[in-house]
Amino acid sequence: MVMVAQARPSERAEFIKRTYTHLAGAVGAFVIVEFLFFQLGIAELLASFFLGNRFGWMALLGGFALLGYLASNMAAKADDVNTQYMGLGLYVIGEAIIFAPLLVVAVLSSDPSVLPTAAVITLFLFGGLTAVAFTSGKDFSFLGGILKIAGMVALGLIVCSLLFGFSLGLIFSFFMVAFAGAAILYKTSKVMHHYSTTQHVAASLELFAAVMLLFWYVLRILMSSRR
Repeated sequence: MVMVAQARPSERAEFIKRTYTHLAGAVGAFVIVEFLFFQLGIAELLASFFLGNRFGWMALLGGFALLGYLASNMAAKADDVNTQYMGLGLYVIGEAIIFAPLLVVAVLSSDPSVLPTAAVITLFLFGGLTAVAFTSGKDFSFLGGILKIAGMVALGLIVCSLLFGFSLGLIFSFFMVAFAGAAILYKTSKVMHHYSTTQHVAASLELFAAVMLLFWYVLRILMSSRR
């Protein structure tokens, strides 16, 4: 296998084109699934169950984490492109399920401009961080260890907040935006230095996960600031 960083410029350009095309497709699929959830009343059902039951919310987060792990491994380690697509599809559906309760609150309880504003901010942040990763020429793999530790701390705080019923507040959301930004730098660098030119589907899943994490906390900050 030829790693993207060692590939010919034409192959590298084709990989980048395919990866970001698939990323755009994953975001589009996420929007379609959420639209169907709202049209069919599934989003409201998810919101009423998980927002009113902290243990149900913990089960959802645990199930989503497991699904994300399985989907990511399925996409990254499979030689068959169909298996990679299956992993990406599973992850998109998992993201749609976990986002549905938050989107219901955003639509029904917040300023109607919150959702499009969060989407635009996320797009600009992702674009800027991607540009930094590509133009700096640096390998941001050193962020991997930092992200693992920070992620474990964040997960512990989230679980404690659900168990003991306290709010993590805006400071935590800003921390998670910074965490997601670092994850975008790390994963953009990772797909360039540690993925082969045939793993564009798996690469798009890596980036999709970071983008959705960023969007989640940008949206939470805007919702809190406009209440």
